[in-house]
Amino acid sequence: MALAVLSGSTALAAPDAGQPERKGAAGHPAAHKARSGASQKQATPQQEQIVATARRSRSEQSVGRVEMQRLLPGINPVKALEILPGVIYNDADPWGNNEQNASLFIHGFNQNQLGYTLDGVPLGDQSYGNYNGLSPQRAGISENMAAASVATGAGALGTASTSNLGGTLQFLTQDPLHHAGGQLNQTFGSFSTFRTFARVDTGDFGNGNSAYISWARQDARAWDFAGHQGGNQVNLKFLHQGERDKLTYFFDWSDKVEPNEDSITLPSGYGLYKRPFTYPNFAYAESYINSAAYKAAGLNYRNYYSDAQREDFLTYLAWSHDFSDALHWNTQFYYHHDLGEGVVAGPITAAGLPALFSAYYPGQDLNTVFGGSQYATRTTEYWDNRGGVQTALTYHLGNHTMEVGGWYERNNNTQARRWYALDASDPTSPYDRQQNALVDQYTNNFYTNTFVTHLQDSWQISKAFTLNAGFKSELVYTNGTLPVAAIPGSLSPANAVTVPGGTIAAVKPFLPAFGAVWNFTKHEQWFANIQENMRSFQAAGYGNATPWGVTSQVAFNNFKNNGEPETAWAYETGFRTHGRRLDLGPLTGIDGQLEYYHVHYSNRLIAVSTTQVLSSIIGSATILTNVGSVDTDGMDFSFTAQFGPHFSFYNALSYNKSVYNDNYVTGSTVVHTAGRNVAGNPAWAEKFVATTTWGPFYGQFTGDVIGKRYATYTNDLWASPYALFGVNAGYTIRGIPHVAALKVQGNITNLTNDRGWSTISTTQASGQFTAYPIMPRMYFLTLSASF
Repeated sequence: MALAVLSGSTALAAPDAGQPERKGAAGHPAAHKARSGASQKQATPQQEQIVATARRSRSEQSVGRVEMQRLLPGINPVKALEILPGVIYNDADPWGNNEQNASLFIHGFNQNQLGYTLDGVPLGDQSYGNYNGLSPQRAGISENMAAASVATGAGALGTASTSNLGGTLQFLTQDPLHHAGGQLNQTFGSFSTFRTFARVDTGDFGNGNSAYISWARQDARAWDFAGHQGGNQVNLKFLHQGERDKLTYFFDWSDKVEPNEDSITLPSGYGLYKRPFTYPNFAYAESYINSAAYKAAGLNYRNYYSDAQREDFLTYLAWSHDFSDALHWNTQFYYHHDLGEGVVAGPITAAGLPALFSAYYPGQDLNTVFGGSQYATRTTEYWDNRGGVQTALTYHLGNHTMEVGGWYERNNNTQARRWYALDASDPTSPYDRQQNALVDQYTNNFYTNTFVTHLQDSWQISKAFTLNAGFKSELVYTNGTLPVAAIPGSLSPANAVTVPGGTIAAVKPFLPAFGAVWNFTKHEQWFANIQENMRSFQAAGYGNATPWGVTSQVAFNNFKNNGEPETAWAYETGFRTHGRRLDLGPLTGIDGQLEYYHVHYSNRLIAVSTTQVLSSIIGSATILTNVGSVDTDGMDFSFTAQFGPHFSFYNALSYNKSVYNDNYVTGSTVVHTAGRNVAGNPAWAEKFVATTTWGPFYGQFTGDVIGKRYATYTNDLWASPYALFGVNAGYTIRGIPHVAALKVQGNITNLTNDRGWSTISTTQASGQFTAYPIMPRMYFLTLSASF
C-alpha cells in the first residue's frame, strides 16, 4: 500500500510501512474503527520520544505532549519546537508567550512567512497586529496539546494557510480519555509565578461519546518591572466515535493581558540591558519626564507601560466518514472571533508626537488636552471575525491514494489607531480597556475571501518506492476600506496620507508539488520533495508592508495593476534512519535525519520608509517595494542516540545560508544588499537534550546555542552568539489512595544566567537596530495530580 506522503494532516510518528495514512476529523491521522490522537494508549515516560520523525517525502518532525511539559509546564508549543533543527525561536519570557517581541525563523523565513494550524484550523500568519488568526497558545491550553509538528521545507498541500512560503507548524489537541478522571497542576516559580491547570474527563459515556473540560490561569510578574502577565483560558472537547463516523467538537476561550518589554535601540543604547516601564509608580513617572535622564535617553526613554490585550473565541466542528475501506471523507467548520488592543502609554513629547497632536488640537496646550500628566496612551485596536469550511475526499485505488480537497474562509477584520488621555488624577493601568478616544487617527476595514483547492496522488510503484505529485490553487481577494482617514499633517511625513484602498487579488491557480520516498532498508529511507508556494498580502494599513499601507491612492492602483505576491520554490532531500537497534557497547539504538535544502524566494516585498523613523510609536509612511529575490542553501542534521534503558542524547545541528540577490533603491539612495546575508537568521544553531530515566524519576539537561545574527539588511551590525541551558527533573509517586499519580517537577531556565540579545528587530537602514534582552535565570516547581 502507498504511503500518503503528500497528505494534508500531520503524522505524530512514522506510519507503518504497509499502511496508508488515513485522515480523521480535524486533521488527525485515523484508522477505521479506532480512536486517534490522545485517546489511544498513552506512552509511558520510558517510551516517549524526544522527537518523532514522520516518514514522508518532506522533512517533518514532532515534539510530543510529555516532552513539551518537561521543557516547562504551560509552555507555548511554538517555543517547544525550538529544540528541532532549523527552528530559531526567541521571546522575552521563559514560556514563549509574549507575542509582541517573539521572533521565529525557519530556513530563512520569518514567522509571518510560515503556515500554522490547530487540529487543521488555520491560525493565520502570527502577526502581532492581529488580522487573520491567533497564536497557538491562545488557541489551545498548553497542557491539552498532544503534539507540535513542523515541516521545515514545505507544508502539506492540504494545509489551510496562504502565508506558508516556507514550512508549516501544526498543533494537535488531545482527544478525551476513555476513562473518567481529572488532572490538577499547580506551578510556582520566580517572579511570583502562579499557574493553575485543571481538567475533568467524562470517560466513555455510551455510544462512543467522551468529553473533557479544562481551565488554566496564569499570573507571573515581568522580570524587569512590576507588571503582571497572565489571564484565563477554557477548553472543551467532545468526541463521538462510531463504526464509520467520527464527530469532534472543540471550543476555546482565551482572555489574557501581557505587559510587553521595551527594546533597546543600538548602538546608542550600548551599556543598557533593559528598559523597564515606570508603572505602577506614577509619581516617579511624572518626575522622570522632567528629568535629565529622560532628555539624555534619546530613543531609549522609559514609557509608563505597554501591553497586549487579547480575548479570543475559537470553535470547530469536524466530521469524518468512511464510505468504504477505500473512500474517506473529512469536513470541518470553524469560527474565530478576536477582540484586542495593543497599548503604549508614553510621553507626549516623543519624537513626532507634538506635530501629530497639533494637527488635531491646533494652538492648544497638549499637556492639558491629554490629562495634565505629560503622557498619552496609544492603542492599535483589533476586531476580527472569520469563519470557514474545509473538506477533503480520499480514495484508494490499487497502488494509488488520491485526494481532492478545498478550503474557503471569510475574514472581516478591523484595525484602528487611537490616542487617549492619561489623566494625572486617575491614571490607567495596563489591565484597563481604554475609553473615550481623543484622537481617532485612522481605521481600516478589510474583507477577505480565500479559496484554496488541492489535488494529489501518491503512487506506490513498488513495495519500497513511492512517487507522489499534486498541486494546489490559491485565490485570495481582499477589499480594504478606510472609514476613518488620518487628517492632513498628522502623519510622518506631514504630506503623507492614509489611502482609500480597494480590492486586490493574490492569485496562483497552479502551485505544484512533487515527491519521492525510497525505503531502501527496513530502517533507512531516502526522501525528496519539490514544491512552490505563494504568500497572500497582509490585510493591514498605514506603515505596513501591504498595498493598503502605501503613500497615495496612485501608488495603490499601480501596485494593484503591476504588483506580484511573494512566491517560493522549496527543494529538499535527505536520508533518515528509524528504529535502528545497535549492539555497539553502550550505544544500543539510533534514530536520525540528514537533510539538504535549497529555496528560491521571489518578489520579496518590504515597506520602504519615505522618511527616517525617529520613534517606533509614530511610524512612517512607506512605499511597498519589490526588492528582488533571496536564495537559501542549508543542511539540518539531527539524531537521538539511546544508551541502554536509562540514557538518551538528542542533538540537532543546523547550517543556513540565506542571501539577498539584489540591491534596491529608497528615494535616490541605493541600498547595497546584494550578496548580503538575510538579517535576523543565524548561519549556525546547535540544540541538544540529554535525558536519564530511572523508573519513576527522570532528568534532562538542555542546550540552545544560536550563532551570530545580522541586524541590518546591509550586515553592518549584528547580535553576538549566545548559549542558553536548562535543566528539568521529575518524580512520579503512585499508590496514594484516590490519586492515580502525583508528579513533582522542577525546572531551571537560563541555568548559567547568561546575558545577550534574544529577539532583534531587523532594519533596512545601516547604523541602528533594536533588540530585546534575554530573561534571567528562573526557577519553577510544579505539582501535578491525576485522578
